[in-house]
Amino acid sequence: MDGGNSKTDVLVADTSGTVLATVRGPGYRPHEGGLDHAVATVASLVDRALADVPSPPAAAGASARPVAAPAPYPVAALSAYMANVDLPDEEDALVKALRSRGWTDRVTVGNDTLALLHTGARRGWGVAVVCGAGINCVGVGPDGASVRFPSLGAHTGDWGGGGTLGEAALWHAVRAEDGRGPATALTAAVAAHFGAATALDVGIAVHLGDVHRDRLLTLAPVLMDVAEAGDPVALSVVDRQAEEIAVLGTVALRRLGLLDRPAEVVLGGGVLAARRPPLMAGVRRRFAAAAP
Repeated sequence: MDGGNSKTDVLVADTSGTVLATVRGPGYRPHEGGLDHAVATVASLVDRALADVPSPPAAAGASARPVAAPAPYPVAALSAYMANVDLPDEEDALVKALRSRGWTDRVTVGNDTLALLHTGARRGWGVAVVCGAGINCVGVGPDGASVRFPSLGAHTGDWGGGGTLGEAALWHAVRAEDGRGPATALTAAVAAHFGAATALDVGIAVHLGDVHRDRLLTLAPVLMDVAEAGDPVALSVVDRQAEEIAVLGTVALRRLGLLDRPAEVVLGGGVLAARRPPLMAGVRRRFAAAAP
């Protein structure tokens, strides 16, 4: 399982590495509905994926397995790399909850930044920065030493990700509209995105619950569009995001003693995977300066 804030992917493979089934569903967000609800949500995805696994061919003379039978193969191991698993107690709680589902006792749990690092780092070590709905970073040195960040929100020093970018877009749009901030094309773009007459109408709709705060995440691509068109306000927000991504990565490299030697930095998450030019240019420029 690879669970982010916005989506979870479940993949079933056999021990040779052949993919047998895949399922995608909601993100893993225990901080909202509680651990039990979050685990139940992703557990339903695992059950669906296991049910989609083709039954093995019946041996000669053996009766065929019923089509509706669950999990035609035993589960040898479960690896779950999930967002919002940032503290040791959260890892332990998720391991216990997943074992209780009865699939297997062999359960490995970690933060989703580790999934990105394992997938992208050719030598098995380096730094991974995730910028999707939220932002996080992990570093692993060639000696196995690791660096983590709390990534619990603004109260633990974090800034960025699609949710933060969407909030910033709305913030600047409203302030430009009422005169508290400089003019920006974000004002019209934000209103149009939600089919509203004004940016303030969007803000009021969020306050009243007519627009769920999670939908501000959808403003991240709007912000990038406006920035690519050259809007100074939008560019300033994107530049700050580039700074945060580079700071996370370079601090991890420094704490691992890797600033002065070749090391891989793996970038992932929806905001970074989109490869929007203003953001990527800022990220590359900063890494080139801090960790050439």
